Amino acid sequence: MSNQANVSGNPFDIFVVGARKGFNIAINNLMPNVLMAYVIAEMLNLLGVMQIIGKICAPLMGLFGLPGEAITVLLTAWLSSSAGTGVAVSLLTKGTLDITAITILAPAIFLMGSQLQYMGRLLGVADVPKKYWPLLMGVSILNAVIAMLVMRVIA
Repeated sequence: MSNQANVSGNPFDIFVVGARKGFNIAINNLMPNVLMAYVIAEMLNLLGVMQIIGKICAPLMGLFGLPGEAITVLLTAWLSSSAGTGVAVSLLTKGTLDITAITILAPAIFLMGSQLQYMGRLLGVADVPKKYWPLLMGVSILNAVIAMLVMRVIA
């Protein structure tokens, strides 16, 4: 007998079961990534690494109307979308990024987010030949670049 047979058809019961599952996902999966990203961003800032990254990446990120430090949002988003969001919030609270920069970065976070995790979890399980992996990753990054350019014009 499946678990669904134990849940009544009452919309309130269905909502409560879904809310519990969502809460568990948020606490066990999303929150640790966001917290880790926030701590890493703070450490990079305290050690002065964020300023070095900002100077090195300023010309590239300037194409999108962003400060050089915004590259850290994209790099962490590549590892985890929630981590990229955490770094973006950290940089927003420090005043490094403003609302316009967040608007430009937001689509990119989700278009290329979590690719490192997806390589093993999805592409490996689906038996996608490894020769196609760089192309699949590249398309997502290209989409993110296009989205940031479009958002720069719109924002």
